[in-house]
Amino acid sequence: MNCDIDGHLENQAEMEEKTRLINQVLELQHTLEDLSARVDAVKEENLKLKSENQVLGQYIENLMSASSVFQTTDTKSKRK
Repeated sequence: MNCDIDGHLENQAEMEEKTRLINQVLELQHTLEDLSARVDAVKEENLKLKSENQVLGQYIENLMSASSVFQTTDTKSKRK
């Protein structure tokens, strides 16, 4: 009779451990899904910002080329 009780308790402990591990795996899967979604969102935002930076860079270049302040001048010929 003691063997039956010990076996039942051991089986119950194994089932509880399996349940705990399954829950832990499920939690880790959800965490991985969340992290993966976050990585995708950050990649998308990064591409958007790169594109915006290119537009702003071109805009600044155009402003600089149109402004006389940023035009290259020959300083040697002015000194003579």
